[in-house]
Amino acid sequence: MLIKVIGAGAGGGLPQWNCNGRNSADARSGLPTVKPRTQASVAVSADGKQWVLLNAAPDLRQQINETPELQPDPNGPPRNSPIKAVVLTNGDVDAVAGLLCLRESQPLTVYGSARVLDVLASNSIFDVLNPDLVARKTMELGSSFAVEGPDGPVGLTVEAFTVPGKIPLYLEDEEKGTGGSFGTEEGDTLGLKVTENASGKSFFFIPGCSGIDDTLRSRLQGAALLFFDGTLYTNNEMIDQGLMQKTGDRIGHMNMSGPNGTLALMEPLGIDRKIFIHVNNSNPVLREDSPERAAVEAAGWTVSYDGMEVSL
Repeated sequence: MLIKVIGAGAGGGLPQWNCNGRNSADARSGLPTVKPRTQASVAVSADGKQWVLLNAAPDLRQQINETPELQPDPNGPPRNSPIKAVVLTNGDVDAVAGLLCLRESQPLTVYGSARVLDVLASNSIFDVLNPDLVARKTMELGSSFAVEGPDGPVGLTVEAFTVPGKIPLYLEDEEKGTGGSFGTEEGDTLGLKVTENASGKSFFFIPGCSGIDDTLRSRLQGAALLFFDGTLYTNNEMIDQGLMQKTGDRIGHMNMSGPNGTLALMEPLGIDRKIFIHVNNSNPVLREDSPERAAVEAAGWTVSYDGMEVSL
């Protein structure tokens, strides 16, 4: 199974268009220890020919242009694509906006929870994906399914499951829900288990998560490979840096550090390879020479970057 990180950043990427925080400013200036990142997405293939995207970031056109494996076959018809399907983990802008780059009557399949597909259906702009050519299929949470493109199965099986999280910011409703849920429901935030049919090897992709409960802890125990939410290093870092008056808890993302952070809570689970993805432009681990980067690497984690390749 071939896995390519085509985008490693959180919403806004690095540098963010309107941000002059330290990381964005240094990435914009070309400082070699702070590499730019587009917004989070991973491409997966069982055969190196047919590819499945896990989320479709707003930067998808750029990501395709920088990834030869995702480009049209020069020996094929004038219009063709190796991208056969997209699997969505949530309805956030940075997970679905890239679908608009896949218009122009190209056949493919889009998978999502009922909640996320309802978001797409409620906004007619997504109808630029010709419904006669682009199938939208609802994932039954907790059940595995064979991923299919327009020409049939692609050799991968996916299981989608709920993880702690929240409704996208643009859909929040303060009058709905209790305890600050803003109307969050099952299916708003998902994790994926992706399995290569031929080998039986699998990995987990969880780019957004607000906590680790017993169910998730049990699911991840002894996993071979995990891509996990790396949005923030500390809960208050965006406030401390003057970037946003919201904590990680408020926006529905865990932080890496501290007794209730990802490093501490994941340490006992015996996961072979752990990779942070969806890393926010405020996060000091983006600086390759920072003490925070040293701390996550000492804990056995890797910070992903655009173009990173993993085989399993």
